[in-house]
Amino acid sequence: EVQLVESGGGLVQAGGSLRLSCAASGFAFSSSDLSWSRQAPGMGIEWIANINSHGSTHYASSVRGRFTISRDNAKNTVYLQMSALKPSDTAVYYCGMDDGLSYTRGQGTQVTVSS
Repeated sequence: EVQLVESGGGLVQAGGSLRLSCAASGFAFSSSDLSWSRQAPGMGIEWIANINSHGSTHYASSVRGRFTISRDNAKNTVYLQMSALKPSDTAVYYCGMDDGLSYTRGQGTQVTVSS
Protein backbone atom coordinates (compact mmCIF):
# COMPACT_ATOMS: atom_id res chain seq x y z
CA GLU A 1 0.00 0.00 0.00
CA VAL A 2 1.31 3.40 -0.98
CA GLN A 3 1.68 5.76 1.98
CA LEU A 4 2.75 9.38 1.98
CA VAL A 5 2.89 11.17 5.33
CA GLU A 6 3.60 14.89 5.40
CA SER A 7 4.98 16.71 8.43
CA GLY A 8 6.60 19.99 9.35
CA GLY A 9 3.71 22.36 8.87
CA GLY A 10 2.77 25.02 11.38
CA LEU A 11 2.36 28.72 12.04
CA VAL A 12 5.10 31.07 10.89
CA GLN A 13 5.44 34.81 10.47
CA ALA A 14 5.74 36.38 7.04
CA GLY A 15 9.34 36.28 5.88
CA GLY A 16 10.05 33.13 7.84
CA SER A 17 10.99 29.62 6.76
CA LEU A 18 9.69 26.09 7.16
CA ARG A 19 10.81 22.71 5.92
CA LEU A 20 8.18 20.15 5.08
CA SER A 21 8.95 16.45 4.96
CA CYS A 22 7.08 13.59 3.35
CA ALA A 23 7.87 10.04 4.40
CA ALA A 24 6.98 7.52 1.73
CA SER A 25 6.50 3.77 1.64
CA GLY A 26 4.87 1.05 -0.41
CA PHE A 27 6.34 1.87 -3.83
CA ALA A 28 9.62 2.16 -5.71
CA PHE A 29 10.61 5.53 -4.30
CA SER A 30 13.89 6.06 -6.11
CA SER A 31 12.36 5.55 -9.55
CA SER A 32 9.26 7.66 -8.95
CA ASP A 33 8.59 11.31 -9.64
CA LEU A 34 7.62 13.29 -6.56
CA SER A 35 5.77 16.53 -6.17
CA TRP A 36 4.31 19.08 -3.80
CA SER A 37 1.01 20.83 -4.28
CA ARG A 38 -1.14 23.00 -2.05
CA GLN A 39 -4.71 24.07 -1.49
CA ALA A 40 -5.48 27.46 -0.05
CA PRO A 41 -8.81 28.06 1.71
CA GLY A 42 -11.65 28.12 -0.80
CA MET A 43 -9.32 27.44 -3.72
CA GLY A 44 -8.43 24.48 -5.93
CA ILE A 45 -5.26 22.46 -5.69
CA GLU A 46 -2.18 24.21 -7.05
CA TRP A 47 0.88 22.25 -8.17
CA ILE A 48 4.02 23.98 -6.91
CA ALA A 49 7.06 21.75 -7.44
CA ASN A 50 8.23 18.38 -8.65
CA ILE A 51 11.44 16.39 -8.76
CA ASN A 52 11.95 13.45 -11.05
CA SER A 53 13.92 10.27 -10.47
CA HIS A 54 17.05 11.92 -11.89
CA GLY A 55 16.80 14.88 -9.55
CA SER A 56 15.57 17.42 -12.08
CA THR A 57 13.25 19.99 -10.54
CA HIS A 58 10.52 22.31 -11.74
CA TYR A 59 8.62 25.00 -9.90
CA ALA A 60 5.50 27.06 -10.27
CA SER A 61 6.20 30.72 -10.84
CA SER A 62 4.48 31.53 -7.53
CA VAL A 63 7.21 29.79 -5.53
CA ARG A 64 10.26 29.77 -7.81
CA GLY A 65 13.28 31.24 -6.04
CA ARG A 66 11.70 30.83 -2.59
CA PHE A 67 10.96 27.09 -2.34
CA THR A 68 13.30 24.16 -2.93
CA ILE A 69 12.22 20.55 -3.45
CA SER A 70 14.69 17.77 -2.70
CA ARG A 71 14.69 14.05 -2.13
CA ASP A 72 16.64 11.54 -0.07
CA ASN A 73 16.29 8.14 -1.68
CA ALA A 74 18.06 6.44 1.24
CA LYS A 75 15.36 7.72 3.60
CA ASN A 76 12.43 7.50 1.16
CA THR A 77 11.68 11.11 1.98
CA VAL A 78 10.95 14.19 -0.10
CA TYR A 79 11.36 17.69 1.32
CA LEU A 80 10.10 21.16 0.59
CA GLN A 81 12.25 23.95 1.98
CA MET A 82 10.20 27.14 2.06
CA SER A 83 11.65 30.57 2.68
CA ALA A 84 10.50 34.17 2.41
CA LEU A 85 7.02 32.95 3.23
CA LYS A 86 4.04 35.17 2.47
CA PRO A 87 0.49 35.15 3.87
CA SER A 88 -0.59 33.98 0.39
CA ASP A 89 1.40 30.77 0.99
CA THR A 90 -1.13 29.75 3.64
CA ALA A 91 -2.54 26.40 2.54
CA VAL A 92 -2.63 22.68 3.14
CA TYR A 93 0.47 21.23 1.53
CA TYR A 94 0.44 17.78 -0.05
CA CYS A 95 3.18 15.58 -1.36
CA GLY A 96 2.47 13.27 -4.26
CA MET A 97 4.11 10.48 -6.17
CA ASP A 98 3.82 9.30 -9.76
CA ASP A 99 5.39 5.94 -10.54
CA GLY A 100 4.20 5.89 -14.12
CA LEU A 101 1.23 3.73 -13.26
CA SER A 102 -0.67 5.86 -10.80
CA TYR A 103 -0.61 9.10 -8.84
CA THR A 104 -1.08 9.20 -5.07
CA ARG A 105 -1.26 12.17 -2.72
CA GLY A 106 -0.83 12.30 1.04
CA GLN A 107 -3.21 13.70 3.64
CA GLY A 108 -1.49 17.07 3.83
CA THR A 109 0.02 19.36 6.42
CA GLN A 110 -1.25 22.84 7.26
CA VAL A 111 0.99 25.85 6.77
CA THR A 112 -0.24 29.19 8.08
CA VAL A 113 1.72 32.38 7.44
CA SER A 114 0.77 35.37 9.57
CA SER A 115 1.29 38.95 8.47
